[in-house]
Amino acid sequence: MRYRNIPKLGIKVSAFGLGCMRFPMKTTEDGKTEVDYPLAESIIHRAVDGGVNYLDTAFVYSNGQNEDVVGRALQGGYREKVCLATKLPTWQCEKTQDMYDLFEKQLKALRTDHIDFYLIHSLSADKWEKMKEIGVREFLDELKAKKLIRYACFSFHDSYEAFEHILND
Repeated sequence: MRYRNIPKLGIKVSAFGLGCMRFPMKTTEDGKTEVDYPLAESIIHRAVDGGVNYLDTAFVYSNGQNEDVVGRALQGGYREKVCLATKLPTWQCEKTQDMYDLFEKQLKALRTDHIDFYLIHSLSADKWEKMKEIGVREFLDELKAKKLIRYACFSFHDSYEAFEHILND
């Protein structure tokens, strides 16, 4: 496995990361669709055992089951081997407390005491303005100060002008 050394951040990340958005699903006897946990866990373990050390998940992936799947799979020493990324779902944040409540749920589901890369999910110009109003910058600064996240990031879905505006903010 090739790695990229990022001295400024003090980390080394595998050239190949595992995006956990689409784990295999199965239908239960009662007709519900859920993640095939054993298969998803084997995918994660095989990737990490093969040298992948960057995992990307999100609160909403796999019908809301994804962070739980990843959290289960990272037990038994696997969490210490990876840089873990997940995302704050902007569309579920109407007030400041929503961000804190969601983050607590995420830590619990992921069975960890910190997130390495915490992304503001699916930013656009409008969502950025809303998130600023409810204090997302202060929220992220606080999480960093408490060592609950290592790096604050964002994923983006809008125009170049909106991207530049967010970066300049």
